[in-house]
Amino acid sequence: MKKEFNISIVIPCNNEEEVLLDSVEKITKKLTNLAKKFKIDLSSSQIVIVDNGSTDKTWQVIKKLNENNIFIKGIKLANNFGHQSSLLAGLDNTNCDVIVSLDADLQDDLDTIDIMIEKYLEGYEIVYGVRKDRKKDSFFERNFAKIFYFLINILDQKIIINHADFRLLTRKALDNLKQFKEVNIFIRGIVTKVSNNSSIVYYNRNERKAGKSKYTFLPKISLALDGFTSFSLLPLRIIAFIGLIIFILSLIIIIYYFISYLFIEKTVRGWTTLILSIYLLGGLQIFCLGIIAEYIGKIYLEAKKRPRYLIDQILNQNKIK
Repeated sequence: MKKEFNISIVIPCNNEEEVLLDSVEKITKKLTNLAKKFKIDLSSSQIVIVDNGSTDKTWQVIKKLNENNIFIKGIKLANNFGHQSSLLAGLDNTNCDVIVSLDADLQDDLDTIDIMIEKYLEGYEIVYGVRKDRKKDSFFERNFAKIFYFLINILDQKIIINHADFRLLTRKALDNLKQFKEVNIFIRGIVTKVSNNSSIVYYNRNERKAGKSKYTFLPKISLALDGFTSFSLLPLRIIAFIGLIIFILSLIIIIYYFISYLFIEKTVRGWTTLILSIYLLGGLQIFCLGIIAEYIGKIYLEAKKRPRYLIDQILNQNKIK
């Protein structure tokens, strides 16, 4: 049996004033129940809430929670740096033995944390929370997820299907994660490189209680592109392979028309073949250049060495007497 340990629950949020009070109340209750069930040191445990450039009253809500809840540590970022960077800001600013990350809307099932801790006590360093199904998603979200995981598993087979950012990390795993220094960080992909000593727990995703999801179409596309270009050179190699195939087919067509001209003395004259070839090759070239541009863009962003996030203010835990 492991010795007494403390736990940090990290919550990145953006414009979540409608759900934050209720969510923190439930998380606080869960934290105290966990302490009764496991050997958790509540005096040093915490709930780290990161405000990722919210434009509503999210930060005011966090300040109020910090004044009245002994577990709350608030972090206000100077701007909106994206979900992955805000999550990383929370992970970087906790020193607990066990760290659980989840979304502010509590669509991630809190009761699953009990099973995660049991897995931790068994010796696992990372425990992934994975959705059992996507029945509650829209038709577009379900099929977008299927395509995303199908393609990204071609590039990196270690990606956990239907796992977002609901997971448990040990201090050792988190310290290893911090050694990855890229600016365009894709945590759900990188964390699979941190340790093979991991386990999976499955859960049913809850309905959102209030407000709207901040993961709209464009952020999902951006995250998908980061995932595709962060772990493999395979897209570039596919481009080279396609180019080789087209070159070989072109040679075959040239030989065919040359033989037709010499021996059959009859060739198809017209602009159809020429126009179709131009459009086919032109479209293929633009597509390939777009993929190459993604990689060059990543190099450009990494070369500038800009910070992944900037902290405007930190509210440390207020130990109420």
